[in-house]
Amino acid sequence: MEVKFNLNGKPVAAEIKADTLLYDLLREEGCYSVKCGCETTNCGLCTVMLDGKPSLSCSILAARVEGREVFTLEGLQKEAEEFGEFLAAEGAEQCGFCSPGFIMNVLAMARELDEPDMEEIKEYLSGNLCRCSGYMGQMRAVEKYIKTKREDR
Repeated sequence: MEVKFNLNGKPVAAEIKADTLLYDLLREEGCYSVKCGCETTNCGLCTVMLDGKPSLSCSILAARVEGREVFTLEGLQKEAEEFGEFLAAEGAEQCGFCSPGFIMNVLAMARELDEPDMEEIKEYLSGNLCRCSGYMGQMRAVEKYIKTKREDR
């Protein structure tokens, strides 16, 4: 079967099997920022923006994106780099394996929530698993990034 959708702002038509997961299709399309770390929808590494909302690509059949818009980190590079600077400044980039999914959720949160407090930030990012850190540097980076975005409005 063929699926047509927009990927990072460009039209894509791909031949898929009925059981193809969006995660697998995106990797085939060269979006290597999308990773799979758990295969149980618990780690957040496969997070993409589906019609502007963060979604776990390992739990979505590729056929479900027909006519929809998908963004990966490759399509949000400028925003991702901006937040990445905050992570680096806090020494929170660690090994980087979890960073793409984490960054996707931070970007979604910055768009969705106006002035989240630390508890809201923690709740929003609770589905992201990092095995390197205690999250303190990451939380400082998120807090500073959100504050900067708020000031830019």
